[in-house]
Amino acid sequence: MNDVRPWLSSYPPGVPANIDPDEFASINDVARQAIDKYRDRQAYHSMGKELSYNELDKLVDDFASYLLNDLKLSKGDRVAIMMPNCLQQPIATFGVLRAGLTVVNVNPLYTARELKHQLVDSGATMIVVIDNFGHTVAEIIKETPVKHVVTTGLGDMLGGLKGGLVNFVVKHVKKMVPAYQIYGAVRFRDALSMGARNKPPAVEVSNRDVAFLQYTGGTTGVAKGAMLTHRNLIANMLQAGAWVSGNVKPGQEIIITALPLYHIFAMTANGLVFMNLGAKNVLITNPRDMPGFVKELKKHKFTAFTGVNTLFNGLLNTPGFSDIDFSSLRLTLGGGMAVQRSVADRWKKTTGCTLAEAYGLTETSPAVCINPLDIPEYNGSIGLPVPSTLICIKDEIGHILPMDGVSIGELCVKGPQVMDGYWKRDDETAKVMDVEGWLHTGDMARIDPTGYAYIVDRKKDMILVSGFNVYPNEVEDVIAAMPEVAEVAAVGVADEHSGEIVKVVIVKKDPSLTAEQVKAYAKENLTGYKRPHIVEFRQELPKTNVGKILRRELRDEAK
Repeated sequence: MNDVRPWLSSYPPGVPANIDPDEFASINDVARQAIDKYRDRQAYHSMGKELSYNELDKLVDDFASYLLNDLKLSKGDRVAIMMPNCLQQPIATFGVLRAGLTVVNVNPLYTARELKHQLVDSGATMIVVIDNFGHTVAEIIKETPVKHVVTTGLGDMLGGLKGGLVNFVVKHVKKMVPAYQIYGAVRFRDALSMGARNKPPAVEVSNRDVAFLQYTGGTTGVAKGAMLTHRNLIANMLQAGAWVSGNVKPGQEIIITALPLYHIFAMTANGLVFMNLGAKNVLITNPRDMPGFVKELKKHKFTAFTGVNTLFNGLLNTPGFSDIDFSSLRLTLGGGMAVQRSVADRWKKTTGCTLAEAYGLTETSPAVCINPLDIPEYNGSIGLPVPSTLICIKDEIGHILPMDGVSIGELCVKGPQVMDGYWKRDDETAKVMDVEGWLHTGDMARIDPTGYAYIVDRKKDMILVSGFNVYPNEVEDVIAAMPEVAEVAAVGVADEHSGEIVKVVIVKKDPSLTAEQVKAYAKENLTGYKRPHIVEFRQELPKTNVGKILRRELRDEAK
């Protein structure tokens, strides 16, 4: 087997070849040890309000108690969490886990159609949702298994006058809370108060239990729940933690959390790796407000930063960013999409800190490879595999190809961070897990003789918009439902801001159909990043002799 173990000398000093994924009994064990060790240190900061590890512990206990004592949920029940980065998010997440339940992370920007699919597919019986998106839940809740709803305002955990003011501004000034009504919904703070009346009963949680159903298209277009166990997340926490150990100081870290915690990158890297280090997470609720983001950054002597290329690029182009004090910044990690050389170079010049590119998948919790954090300059690589991880490249018939820097094949992964499979989708699991235990990533890569991997293409037709996967099948299914559309193909087009944007090429059924109508329809049925920015009309689509649409030909034409 060709793997990277012979090249351990390429690894950062002090990084072990392996980790012990059974070091912790569960994520709850990770949290308890961090709380015991760093009880008086600040755990989270949001909009000027801070929670210590001790305060977090009490609130997590209260929420777990509410779930078990008041709602009578049972071990393994699924609870959907639909919130941006705010103090309620980690309280709810760790509360669900402490209660022995499974978190179903939901993108708050989902349309009603997308939300319904995820709730029905996961079998979630409860959802926690921020008021801004309560109307989406209200629209489809009767068509789902959801029995319990907890709602909350963005300012609810800020306390006092400030919390009320934030909620007033968000609802009445910024008009960001459409009217909705959900019968029987309970407010988050009321749930905590009810839970505080009793201690949560002890629930035995194994590291083999499913911690998260993390939805993804995987390498196909149907959204599926990757079953990530406590052991998967612990393994990846330890793998990434070992990798960054030379650049962090336990009990002294302040990490900027701008990526949403419902995304597995932020959940593992920021939520777990840095919790284990006793770090303070600075939660950025709306990173798209770049001037506001820069203003917030100026308030903190942050030491670590994770993000995607578009986020770094946006900050670098925002006035005032270069004036920030970066003297404490020791670690910047970029993932979710390819880091561009120009962005990496500007980041290093502006901050003095290397922007190290990492690579991962939802199915791998997520980290597979990370570049050494002290590389002198951008190298175009996704780095080396993290400890206890093997990678290889395979050809179309499953033969492992040489690591010569020239051969190109599908990147495959083995390691304790690899998911248990897709929730109730054995057929889809079989498509990505081969008989030898390799997870097929769907990405085409080459690996050089020193073990560095380079992504060169995508095996599938996935479109990557600002680090989020967009699958042409889904976009096409939605647009094809328009009565005026005869045929449609969706492809990705390069974009300097988001990496790629969605383009649809349509054959009309109704000659009067306009691009504006297509975009309006997409707005009703697709999350923002999935919507087509470019609409082109043609008389026919390129196809194979058996009638399969040639998306690659359309992509090549767009270059």
